[in-house]
Amino acid sequence: MKVWTPIRLTLDRLGTTAKVGLGKRSSRRRSSRTSHDRRPIPGWRSIRGRVAVVITIPICLLLTVAGLAVHGSAEALSDARTTRSEVGLSLRIQALVHQLQRERGLTNGLLGGEEEFRSQLDATRERVDRALRDMRRESAVEEVVQQRLQHLDDIRAAADTDTADRAATLTFYTTAVDALNAVDPVAESPTGTDRQLRDGLSALHEMATAKESIALERGFLSGVFAQGGFHGREYLTFTEIRATRVAALARFRHTATAPQRAALKKAFGTRDAERATASENRAEGAADGSALRVDPSAWWDAMTALVDDLYAVQQLVGDDARNRADRLSHDAEVSLTAYLVAGAFMAALVAGLAAFASRSLTRPLGALAEAAHHVARHRLPATVARIQHSPQDHVGLLPPADAPDNPDSRLLGGAAEIAEVAASLHQVEHTAVQLAAQQAGLRRNTTESLANLGRRNQNLVRRQLGLITRLERKELDPDALAELFELDHLATRMRRNAENLLVLAGQNPPRPSAAPADGLEVVQSAVAEVEHYRRVLIASVEPVRVRGHAVADIAHLLAELIDNGLTFSPPNEPVEVHGWYDTGDDTYCFAVVDHGVGMSEADKERANARLADAGEEAFLAAPTRFLGHLVVGRLAHRLGEGTQVNLFDTTGGGLSALLALPGRLLAPVDGPSTPPMPARPAVSTLLNGFRAGVARAEAQSTQGASS
Repeated sequence: MKVWTPIRLTLDRLGTTAKVGLGKRSSRRRSSRTSHDRRPIPGWRSIRGRVAVVITIPICLLLTVAGLAVHGSAEALSDARTTRSEVGLSLRIQALVHQLQRERGLTNGLLGGEEEFRSQLDATRERVDRALRDMRRESAVEEVVQQRLQHLDDIRAAADTDTADRAATLTFYTTAVDALNAVDPVAESPTGTDRQLRDGLSALHEMATAKESIALERGFLSGVFAQGGFHGREYLTFTEIRATRVAALARFRHTATAPQRAALKKAFGTRDAERATASENRAEGAADGSALRVDPSAWWDAMTALVDDLYAVQQLVGDDARNRADRLSHDAEVSLTAYLVAGAFMAALVAGLAAFASRSLTRPLGALAEAAHHVARHRLPATVARIQHSPQDHVGLLPPADAPDNPDSRLLGGAAEIAEVAASLHQVEHTAVQLAAQQAGLRRNTTESLANLGRRNQNLVRRQLGLITRLERKELDPDALAELFELDHLATRMRRNAENLLVLAGQNPPRPSAAPADGLEVVQSAVAEVEHYRRVLIASVEPVRVRGHAVADIAHLLAELIDNGLTFSPPNEPVEVHGWYDTGDDTYCFAVVDHGVGMSEADKERANARLADAGEEAFLAAPTRFLGHLVVGRLAHRLGEGTQVNLFDTTGGGLSALLALPGRLLAPVDGPSTPPMPARPAVSTLLNGFRAGVARAEAQSTQGASS
């Protein structure tokens, strides 16, 4: 069930005539209007001038520059603070490295046979353990400690029992020191915009590398001197260590400051450094494997003093880098504060100017908007309503064409553009009222034309039916009588189409019928008004009496529903009609069930909306292919409150229409009540589905009303 077949030809002709007439009248009115020249007013009295005062390119550029400056200062502050924390972490790592280097040298000397190192080694191990406990709070260092120093206790135990390999032990400590230097934040290539800070971080890294080489040389030669000479490839290892130290010191002197270079020169100018250099020279001359007569204890003491002095230089370089980072952080804070203050002042200035200009615009625009809302919500709808419900001559309701503009619009803020908008709004209101008057006349003419055509057709068809009835009474030939019956049936359908026009026009009085009729008679009367009446199956209709004034409208409504079901169902499928009492709601329901193409949920929802809307606007706005929906809706509306028509899906495919009649349209049944005909199982399922559908529709309606 989708669309009824209305009398479209008449409506299309009337609609075309109305559109042409409306187009001509609108064209004449547009041609009669003359547009006056509107010259822009420069300066403060124009909106353009006020906006230009607030939104200007220089202010935008200044705000952009201030934002970039604030962003740069914030980045500089963040970099300085990060560098300061990294330098602090680096110094703590180098403190641990310094103690590990000392333990490495003492352990290597002990494994070489120097028992005098045992007492110093125990104290050094305690300092290493204390430094390790302090470093466990740093996650990056903790991972290195867990990986590289997890066997430290085993190495110490083997060294104490003289069962450790000297080369393997030296490698263990050296690997651990290298791993700690690798996680040192200063070991990465320094970045930043401050050259002095970059050079300081580079010098700190090179000093760590040089100090590691010297400490490694101290421990390595302690074992060599303890065993009296080089063995195997030990001399090559010694030369590699010295080359690494020389290269690191050269890079340090390149990036260090003058005070830092002076401190390095002082460290290498002490007597201990000179004694250590002399011992190195003797070891360098023993490349042929000759015996070395160097006191390991004296070598250790001299090199330890040199390593301690270099550690002091390393701390000096770290302190200089940290102080430089502090200065940069302070400068960045001051710069950031200055930029923020300047940006806040600039933003406040811009906000003040914007607020001033905005108030000068919003006040007149607010007044104009209030006037427009009053026109749109009150004055214009009231005028249109009066025109639509006025007699045919409603010229007196129209404002004169030369009515002056609203004088208050010229005082809205003093801006010429706003005054022009107010005048245009007044002109729009005048034009809208004129169009409403034209539309009211068009609707009235259309409705009267439909009613006139409907009455003419109804009278002609009624006379035709009377003539056919007289011919049927006089005809004795069965074949001719059958043709007269077909002609009578065709005329009955023509009468229904004519009555549809009157229903849509809202001027059709119901067909006279004073006596109540049985429900089955009403259904049979509706079936008699459709074309393919042989396909209609009156399945089960419980006894009911319909009051006389409603018989014609109910039969007409059922005929529309049945005709629609026949149109949109296969030719070999019947359309079923059911009727039953719903004792719970004191209503009587008719159901027209087809097994045709059905409707989608969206189309069904729109169709139900049209069936429930009996207003004039729906008829004039809806497409002509949906006029059948409006006919049914008008008939249901005319039957009074409580009459409802709804569409539901048929089980197995198709669409079903449910007509619910309130108890006030029903008359008492004469004589003893006849028991209802037993319904087939499929019909029982259908009735239950209808009741459930009605419940859902009422629930949705209640929910929509509450919303």
